[in-house]
Amino acid sequence: MNPEQPLIGPGGIVVMGIYVSSLLVLGWLGRKAQREKTLSDFYLGGRSLGFFVLLLTMYATQYSGNTLIGFSATAYRNGFTFLVAVSFMIGVVALQFLFAPRLHRLSRKYQFITLSDFIQHRFRHRWFTVLVSITGIIALLNYILTNLKAIGLVAETITGGRISMAEGIIALSVIILVYETLGGLRSVAWTDVIQGIILLVGCFVIFTVILFAYDGTSGISETLKQNRLDFWEPLRGADYRLWLSTLIVVCGGIAIYPHAIQRIYAAADGDTIKKAYSVMLFMPLVTTLLMIFVGWVGAAKIPGLDRAGSESITLLMLGRLVEQFPAMQIVIVLFMAAVFAAIMSTVDSALLSISSMITQDLYRPLKPNATEEQLTRLGKFVSWLLMGLIIPLAIYLPQTIWRLIEIKVELLVQALPALLLGLYWRRLNTRAAFVGFAAGTVITLAFTVGSFFTDAIPSKPFNMHAGFWGLMVNLLIVFVGSRTGDANPRSRHT
Repeated sequence: MNPEQPLIGPGGIVVMGIYVSSLLVLGWLGRKAQREKTLSDFYLGGRSLGFFVLLLTMYATQYSGNTLIGFSATAYRNGFTFLVAVSFMIGVVALQFLFAPRLHRLSRKYQFITLSDFIQHRFRHRWFTVLVSITGIIALLNYILTNLKAIGLVAETITGGRISMAEGIIALSVIILVYETLGGLRSVAWTDVIQGIILLVGCFVIFTVILFAYDGTSGISETLKQNRLDFWEPLRGADYRLWLSTLIVVCGGIAIYPHAIQRIYAAADGDTIKKAYSVMLFMPLVTTLLMIFVGWVGAAKIPGLDRAGSESITLLMLGRLVEQFPAMQIVIVLFMAAVFAAIMSTVDSALLSISSMITQDLYRPLKPNATEEQLTRLGKFVSWLLMGLIIPLAIYLPQTIWRLIEIKVELLVQALPALLLGLYWRRLNTRAAFVGFAAGTVITLAFTVGSFFTDAIPSKPFNMHAGFWGLMVNLLIVFVGSRTGDANPRSRHT
């Protein structure tokens, strides 16, 4: 594929223009549907999401640009061991299913807006609440960063460089900001319906086209045996340890995404949540698994790419098909729409969640007399300010997408014991939960940040994620401290 040859023509640009315009229209409709100028209405859509909208907004949010780009690229580099991704994506839904119904009931009773609202309600510890919120903000800033990098990469590749990575990032960021600011979560959820459908159809079509165009499963298997012998090497002890830590860290981290928690709060009722999660359990089989296979096909047909080059493996394969069969350009357009849908649905949700945490968790306690309307306006301003700061980082930061995903979930997972045990374990002690969270976060950051500056500090000690070791220390402190310490009178069992 000629890197300067555009992958879509004028017709594809028109289709993308219609798609983007529809999102702006839905943003306007979301604004028109607002019932009141409150944080609950803006950030949770009035707590009224029904089954169909809830399912698709959960799906579109969980499966981001990382699914279509990062997962295929990592499968290209790591081979069959990356099948663990299917396990952890199923595990995420199963773990959320454990706590979602109970958390939803509490959110209705006590009017939670953010994850930190539950932490404050359960533990009555202001510093704990603030630190959980700050950690969530940092992790979601990382999440937005990875997805903006992905969308810029796609825009540059499909236009043959006519739209630069920076221009693609800026243009799509502005569109996201406009429709999100107009209608909050209601607009975001409605756009997610379109984006979720495009993403689901896109994954299936792209997988099918690439599978049959590149010799089917048997042909790919034979080629991999010749070109990538490392795919067939048996797992060693270090590989099993990495699988285990990845499974635990990613399951736990993604399960408590702050924007995923807000979807739980926004559901119309408990039955809606149960039905949505029953369907979500099967989504990794028709999304994650298919894109992993695309990465394997790429390893067989386009071997030898370096780490940076592998990030574009799906686009490279589709580009070769278009060169041979120009009529296949429609698949490129569909892929582009699916990537944009996945990325925009993730970025808008993460940005809205960050805005809510800054407004509700950090600013509101300092200004208790501020009105709901004033807080909502502040939240909108925060979204624009944050995106202005993130865009330059997305353009210039040289980290690969998958590594940024790892850093994010390693931080988020440290709040899992406080949430899960806080819901179901009466004896959980506030001091133990706080110290465990703080210790786990410090350990995770020490290895993660230290590895950037010196090779003497590994990012994965003993081939296990830093976040895994942080979580183990976290849990040890939580259990020992809660068993040996006195019950904290500030703690409230749910």
